[in-house]
Amino acid sequence: MQVLGIHFAPLWIPIERRLQMGAVLLFTVTFTLLPSVSLLALVYLMFTDYYWVALGYTLWIYYDVNYNKTSSRGGRHAVWLRNSALWRYFRDFFPVNLVKTADLNPENNYLLGYHPHGIIGCGALCNFASDTTGFKTEYPGIKAHLMTLKGNFRWPLMRAFLLWSGVCDVSKESLQWILKEQGTGNAAVVVVGGAEEALQARPGNYDLTLKRRKGFIKMAIKTGARLVPVFSFGENDIFIQADNKRGSAIRKFQDSFKSAFGFSPVLFHGRGVFNYTFGLLPFRRPIYTVVGKPILVKESPEPTQEYIDEIHQQYIDDLCQLFDDHKEKYGVDPSVSLNVI
Repeated sequence: MQVLGIHFAPLWIPIERRLQMGAVLLFTVTFTLLPSVSLLALVYLMFTDYYWVALGYTLWIYYDVNYNKTSSRGGRHAVWLRNSALWRYFRDFFPVNLVKTADLNPENNYLLGYHPHGIIGCGALCNFASDTTGFKTEYPGIKAHLMTLKGNFRWPLMRAFLLWSGVCDVSKESLQWILKEQGTGNAAVVVVGGAEEALQARPGNYDLTLKRRKGFIKMAIKTGARLVPVFSFGENDIFIQADNKRGSAIRKFQDSFKSAFGFSPVLFHGRGVFNYTFGLLPFRRPIYTVVGKPILVKESPEPTQEYIDEIHQQYIDDLCQLFDDHKEKYGVDPSVSLNVI
């Protein structure tokens, strides 16, 4: 039914689809509202008889961040959460699919570069922060760690969810721990484009922020980890972003905010709980995450810039080839190519 241009959802929908939408709603709230709400709740508790709860939890976060450094040392990787029904319903909402193109030997470590960032990175979360799309089955003996900004681990409650999902901070210390000090059979998944690429996320856009991103290449060489390009078809199609062309007032504000705080406020919309026209939930559009072939690098504690540039170019070439080999299967026009900026 449509009223004033709003396409409302039918009243009677199979319970399975309702559960899928509920899971996605929970994750959306977790990543958009939970950080600020939980922080306000802690502040409120400090002025009640339960101040000791807030004080104790705050001290625990401080200790865990600064002394345990859990987010820099592999997270907590709770199997019960990574295999939970919530993740399965989240997966089936789109659905999210993992596509294997080559084996990964568990006697090595791997640094996976994930592209594109998208608005939230739903494909990255589902494939690498859970075990519900078959990563453990397709790559036996490999333990995946999705990487995110260190600041995300300072928010109450959300940090627990990230750590239990095996998510780690994307710092040099963290990558060194996963790719070198933890032995073999580990995979660090870095969303290379970051906040800058999120500002480009919109349906039909294939611009990747990669040309100057070489830090992950250097870390792979320093640790001896194999590089693996990963491209998620459909990641940019699940939300619609406001028009923020470079030079526009919106984009200037977003760039200034990103320079100051390390992340960008993205203005976007998807669908709602009871309508298909607007809201904060993503649209039901399939995501196909294609994992490419590993690139062998020569381990070097102090790699030369020339070698970094050489491996970086090889990585770009392999990523573009991966895109071209699979684009037509996943609805991309054969004339479209990746635009590396």
